[in-house]
Amino acid sequence: MNTAPRHWSSRLPFYYGWVIIAVAFVTMAIAVTARTAFSLLLPPLIGEFGWDRGLAAGAFSFGFLFSAIISPVVGRLVDSRGPRVVIECGVVLMSLGMLLAPLIEKPWHLYATLGVLVGGGTNLMTYTVHSLFLPSWFVRRRGLAISIAFAGAGVGAVALLPWLQSVIVRQGWRASCSTLGLLILLVIGPLTLLVRRRPEDLGLLPDGETRATAGEGKPRASNIVDPAWAAIEWTLAKAMRTARFWWIALAYFCLVYAWYAVQVHQTKYLIEIGFTPLVAAWSLGLVSAVAIPGQIGLGALSDRIGRESVWTLACLGFALCYGALIALEHAPSNALLYAMVISQGLLGYAAVSVMGPIAIEVFDGPHYGAIFGVLTVALIGGGAAGPWVTGVIHDVTGSYRLAFMLAIACCAVSAAAVWIAGPRRVRVVPGRIRAA
Repeated sequence: MNTAPRHWSSRLPFYYGWVIIAVAFVTMAIAVTARTAFSLLLPPLIGEFGWDRGLAAGAFSFGFLFSAIISPVVGRLVDSRGPRVVIECGVVLMSLGMLLAPLIEKPWHLYATLGVLVGGGTNLMTYTVHSLFLPSWFVRRRGLAISIAFAGAGVGAVALLPWLQSVIVRQGWRASCSTLGLLILLVIGPLTLLVRRRPEDLGLLPDGETRATAGEGKPRASNIVDPAWAAIEWTLAKAMRTARFWWIALAYFCLVYAWYAVQVHQTKYLIEIGFTPLVAAWSLGLVSAVAIPGQIGLGALSDRIGRESVWTLACLGFALCYGALIALEHAPSNALLYAMVISQGLLGYAAVSVMGPIAIEVFDGPHYGAIFGVLTVALIGGGAAGPWVTGVIHDVTGSYRLAFMLAIACCAVSAAAVWIAGPRRVRVVPGRIRAA
């Protein structure tokens, strides 16, 4: 007879999945905003030290490159040790990077703190790691649940970015870095103790069910379209020998290239074409604000119409955003500014809601962490390349126009690649089961 005391969390079978989502929400709100704040830090860093734009923006890209290198290891660690240990390591790295950033005096200091430590720490505690384990907690409402968790990034941006800009204006960029470091350490650190890798760790099933509530032995409608593919126990080696793996990698690379190219350079660009630093900062925050309903709404919609359709809408959003930025150079106006913000946030940011589901619905299994970890190399590689290439193109040509057109092309390639990968041909989303 087992008399071991039950963990308190096991008394919340229905709600604990949403506890996990709430922890992810807060983590994303603080950690993603801390990384996004690099866009606010870029102008004062360039102003104080006189560094070239490509050199300064390269620190952000270098952090992404470091994240790409460690991503395969991160995936394997989540498979073997669970997400809690990985996220806590991210808390240590990111808070250390932010708390050491005020000591920056040379370029390598910038690359070591806001680049390696912040970039690596972010990888261990935001989109990548949460995309590894959150999909395991939900099946029927997978897109909705993940979109709510990732909407934390938008709420954090709205709440924190304008405030951080005011801290920079009043006290300097060093004070804002120290503040962010303490927030990460004192808020995210304790909350991470609640994280569990999968519902089975607490004797639960996905979607908050227990075996009793699910009706043990009662068959469920299957969402599998390709039984032969779904029956394979996918290892990393097997997955990398498929075309689907590389099409997904290409889709990730191209979209995240476009995403972070604009995120890093947007503030500086808007200031250059005539907007005030405060308006530029509010624009960056407003993008994340409109992303909240976009992520949740389109994430939920993806459970009904499919992941590919929502991914395509996200690609369209970034393409429209870049079109508005190009037009702003010739005719600065609030209408175009709002068009840029809405298309980027409402549509573009919805990509994170389906990023994890796209991969898990193709390569679900015990080795999914290792597979997604390597796919993340492409994802983060795009994030590293976008800001750096965009900065270099500006330094060479004296304009962002060519760089923005390249990003539009990347959006088109990404949309095509995810349709070719076709997760719908392996597992159909819940809203399409009857039609399958």
